[in-house]
Amino acid sequence: MPKAPANPPIPRTTDVLICGAGPTGLALAASLRQLGVDHVLIDRHDAVRPGSKAAAVQPRTLEYLDRIDVGASLVKEGRKGRGFCLHDGEQPLLQACYDGLDTPHPYILLASQQTTERHLTRRLEALGGTVYREHRLLGFTPDFPGVTVTVAGPDGVLRAVTARYLVGCDGLHSTVRTAAGIAFPGEAPEQLFALADVRLKAGPQAAAHEDTTFFLSEAGLLLLSPLAEGLHRLVAPVPPGSATLRAEDVEELLARRGPADGWAQVEEVVTSSTYRAQERVADRFRAGPVFVAGDAAHTHSPAGGQGMNTGIQDAGNLAWKLHAVLSGAAPDALLDSYHSERQPVAARLISFTGQFARIATLHDPASGRLRNALLAAAGSTPGVTDRLARSLAQLDIGYSREPDLGTPRPGTRVPPLAVPPDGLHWTLALPGPGTAQHDGPGKRHGPLTVRHVPDLKTTLLVRPDGHLAGAGVPADPYDVAARLGQYLPLPLPQ
Repeated sequence: MPKAPANPPIPRTTDVLICGAGPTGLALAASLRQLGVDHVLIDRHDAVRPGSKAAAVQPRTLEYLDRIDVGASLVKEGRKGRGFCLHDGEQPLLQACYDGLDTPHPYILLASQQTTERHLTRRLEALGGTVYREHRLLGFTPDFPGVTVTVAGPDGVLRAVTARYLVGCDGLHSTVRTAAGIAFPGEAPEQLFALADVRLKAGPQAAAHEDTTFFLSEAGLLLLSPLAEGLHRLVAPVPPGSATLRAEDVEELLARRGPADGWAQVEEVVTSSTYRAQERVADRFRAGPVFVAGDAAHTHSPAGGQGMNTGIQDAGNLAWKLHAVLSGAAPDALLDSYHSERQPVAARLISFTGQFARIATLHDPASGRLRNALLAAAGSTPGVTDRLARSLAQLDIGYSREPDLGTPRPGTRVPPLAVPPDGLHWTLALPGPGTAQHDGPGKRHGPLTVRHVPDLKTTLLVRPDGHLAGAGVPADPYDVAARLGQYLPLPLPQ
């Protein structure tokens, strides 16, 4: 007997159809709902999936989640870490500490992907949105100016949904990307990784290793990271054909690759899986009315906790642009900047994580000793770990087309500590008196929130995703709002 649908029938028309309710799709849906954009979010699963790889939320992602009222609740449930450490047994090699970063969140939030998804889902539902679960996208056809999508529901009935835009947030094996003819070049390394979330009975050495730590020893790589609720995430390369980790396997890995023999006993293996990390980036993030985001657009080694974070920031970049176009405030060409801004970020990320994974998994003992000596030297070099921390926290990501001459450049990140955001509104920051007026809610003028910021040297116009749109703009908000189009990242004339 066909299964009864869990939701009301899926709408037949929408402005934006989002396929995939992982972190990227949920962040995009919550953002669009907050902006008042009509959308439909579908997912083939019946609930949030367990066993995901992501376990860290970076400061830049938390800054965006604050804009959609998810950050505070997520931080309460997660665990704050100071950054990343690299060790060879008991010997520290390098530490990238987040303490001094210019962000409201100078820490790495240790929380499972499932936890992040639950908070995003709650926010979407609080805004009146929903996830149409157990709905599978089968394909789509052009239907100018958008597409008509064929969706199979949980009752087995096929339905057609007409959408102005379609966004594939449906993961590595994206049906949307494949149907759109978007190439996904890259590599699929043979290295197999084991992942487990475990409950440890800590020994006397545990207190020294409560930050996310990469252990690089002659026995191999081991990543150990604390999570909330007394769990630890463990990731390690294992031989081809290895089964999922049992308690005794985890204890052996800790003893051979970790800080010390007998460091901890395993009370429980909560989840365990194996995977191969691919290194791919889509050659286009847009194909007409179709977009890809998150793992559908880029996939790579989980080293450094960058993947889920990059997908959520894809969503933040795309959401306000879809709203601007659909509301008539911007031409469709604005959406081309989604590819031009986000695809280079993904390409650089894959290069970085791939290099780190290859260096971390060296098999030759002599090469490993040389690597560790170089890392220790880098860790003691002034400025190196600060730059690394900023990069891992994703605070250095920008879209500027201009050289750095010491003046504000469009496309660069505007720290929320300097100009506090107001949800997904544009922000016009004006030089103000030497008071804390910027702590208040600001005044809204149409799409703009106006803030008076002490010690600001020039007026700043900040995009809804926290990047600078323009510096030295007029101080009159009505003038800026009327000319908002000239501050959009539109393609350069050919």
